Amino acid sequence: MQFKIRAATKGDCKEVSRMIMELAVYEKMPDQVKISHEELERDGFCQNPFFECLVAEVPEEHKSKEGLTIVGYALYFYTYSTWKGRTQYLEDLYVMPEFRGNGIGKGLLSKVAEVGKTKECVRLQLSVLNWNKPSLDFYAAKGAQDLTASEGWHFIRFDGQNLENLANEAPKDE
Repeated sequence: MQFKIRAATKGDCKEVSRMIMELAVYEKMPDQVKISHEELERDGFCQNPFFECLVAEVPEEHKSKEGLTIVGYALYFYTYSTWKGRTQYLEDLYVMPEFRGNGIGKGLLSKVAEVGKTKECVRLQLSVLNWNKPSLDFYAAKGAQDLTASEGWHFIRFDGQNLENLANEAPKDE
């Protein structure tokens, strides 16, 4: 199947927002999605964007049952390792179910890696739910290392009231 991978535009945010919800449903966490396409537009297409995004697009003749041509996305951002340097973090990689198995996911992942290499990133990191064997197998087949098993790293998060409490404990400037 023909498809192309391109940088997302502000106008793609509604489609990306739709696929974010589809991914959340697949991951059994649809109630966790609180972001709107307007926030995606604001945060991804400002002077200093918080993320970058690629979309997979198929020609009109291969559009989805619903008439959609944007059928996948990869959303990523940059972090920094004090041990290794520039790092890319892949937040989401998603392909609509009816388009899986056509190389679109591999194309998106490879394009993210290519973008990172042009920006001199030394690694690409991501998180996968422990029950998501298809994704774990997909990334492993491409050479990804599971750091949970090999190095024992845990993924830690502060949010909501706990983040608020932590911020409130910051030393005050005098």
